[in-house]
Amino acid sequence: MLSVHGRKPAAVVIEPIARRLSSWGVTPNMVTIAGTVLAVVFALWLIPAGHLFIAAALIGLTVATDMVDGTMARMRGGGTNFGAVLDATCDRLSDGAIFAALTVYFVLHEPHEVGLLCAVLLILVCSQVTSYVKARAEASGIKVIGGLIERPERLIIGLVSIGLHGLGLPYILAIGLWALAAGSVYTVIERLWITATAENAAGKIAAPTGAREFSTPENKG
Repeated sequence: MLSVHGRKPAAVVIEPIARRLSSWGVTPNMVTIAGTVLAVVFALWLIPAGHLFIAAALIGLTVATDMVDGTMARMRGGGTNFGAVLDATCDRLSDGAIFAALTVYFVLHEPHEVGLLCAVLLILVCSQVTSYVKARAEASGIKVIGGLIERPERLIIGLVSIGLHGLGLPYILAIGLWALAAGSVYTVIERLWITATAENAAGKIAAPTGAREFSTPENKG
């Protein structure tokens, strides 16, 4: 939801940064890669070590580069096909690193929290499937717009919950993770429903090369 409605308010901060980086010769792809590397390093280093608040703060700053590189691309008249693929790939890597690191955290520091460990794994799987459904649908010509829990919501809820848990606030991590787990499952179903009810959902796709048409007694003649 936020990815659809949140761009205009953030532009006040993001556009001057994007303009300055462009003037230094920095490309959108450079920003994408640098932000992803930092996010993955911070996640895999700080979260398993139990430094949750500083991890959430630093990762929050680095994932904000996702808005910077997109703004830079628009200022250049639009991004490239490779840039779009790179951006989507890096998003999956940073998201996966955050929740994989949180899985390790529970194993090392709170092994009794089996339910929360399961919630994290569910979020990890559903976050990848949510993105895959959209990508596969759009490859078939079906536009999938929005969803209850997209990447911005997942990062905001996840990082805020992790950070406040690191400050000692009770129950906040459990509330955040279970809300994300339920919302992520709902979003997968929601996007499948959007795809199933699209105008061209029943359109035929070409059969694989060499595949034989299925025959029934009725069409054998």
